[in-house]
Amino acid sequence: MAVVFLVVGAIGLGVLVLSLIVGELEMGFGHADADGPFSLPAIAALIGGVGFGGAAATTLLPATLPDVVAVLVALVAGLAVAVPLAWGAVRLSRALRDMPTQETLTRLHLVGAQGVVVSAVPGSGFGEVRLTVAGQHLKFSARSDVPLPTGTPVYVVDTLSETSVHVVSTAPDPLPGSRPAPLPEPGGNRP
Repeated sequence: MAVVFLVVGAIGLGVLVLSLIVGELEMGFGHADADGPFSLPAIAALIGGVGFGGAAATTLLPATLPDVVAVLVALVAGLAVAVPLAWGAVRLSRALRDMPTQETLTRLHLVGAQGVVVSAVPGSGFGEVRLTVAGQHLKFSARSDVPLPTGTPVYVVDTLSETSVHVVSTAPDPLPGSRPAPLPEPGGNRP
């Protein structure tokens, strides 16, 4: 009798594994988009729980019990194991299905990204910039209206392709009319 319950449990486990590998199957009962207690993971967990719980119960029952009573006790024990398993399968499958995910990044997500020039960007032609997009550092070919030296902080104003962007410098400009202080001459007189 334990072997029959083990076979039932193995069938339930097999259906569960198959549903995880292949996805939801429409097997003549319910709809592939069924949710709750009639979803495939819930039914598979119920069958597996009845089988394995019943098998465990039959090994613990005394051999003196009549077969009909032993089967009924094993079924009750199997259901006691199966119902919480099915409930857990429903909760887990809902949690996985409703899990929030980030949208896939596209070239439109690059506009507004900030980064730094890693290979000088000439006035005509392409250089290379490292941008921070969604917490990741990514390299792109870059074009600018003015030459940008290595290390210049930049801001993306347009995407030219999937791998190239148009950038502008975000480095502060010197104030108009201000000139940098002259450096002291080496070996010169110091006041």
